[in-house]
Amino acid sequence: MVNEGDIAPDVALTGADGATVKVGDFKGQKLVLYFYPKDGTSGCTREAQDFTALAEEFDKSGTFVVGVSKDSPKSHAKFTDKYGLKVRLLSDEDGAACEAFGTWVEKSMYGRKYMGIERATFLINREGVVERAWRKVKVPGHAEEVLEAARELP
Repeated sequence: MVNEGDIAPDVALTGADGATVKVGDFKGQKLVLYFYPKDGTSGCTREAQDFTALAEEFDKSGTFVVGVSKDSPKSHAKFTDKYGLKVRLLSDEDGAACEAFGTWVEKSMYGRKYMGIERATFLINREGVVERAWRKVKVPGHAEEVLEAARELP
């Protein structure tokens, strides 16, 4: 599990265009890496829309915003197009990033236990260190809170 003060794992993810992207590719820049359960679900759609609404403000603060789920690149492309998202979505189909960041957890719904992605966000500084980690994220107001934290980083 990744904690504040840890070096962010340099995991490989896949973009909607099929290109491989590593967390380390963002070194020298600020990065918001947010993990979410599934494209197109209500909470995940709202979270992506909230980050999209603030995309210009994140750009002004010199911060890239990247969403990560286990959905396929094709699913991400459809999700992005359907909602006009302005955040980059990356696929973690093999679950390596979820494992590395500690977001693949046991969940429970209606008494049934299953494994899934915990909604979590990591703010990574220019040196690749996790400055802030939000776990068990509640969507309302979250993107704004992350933006404020990003603005505070040099």
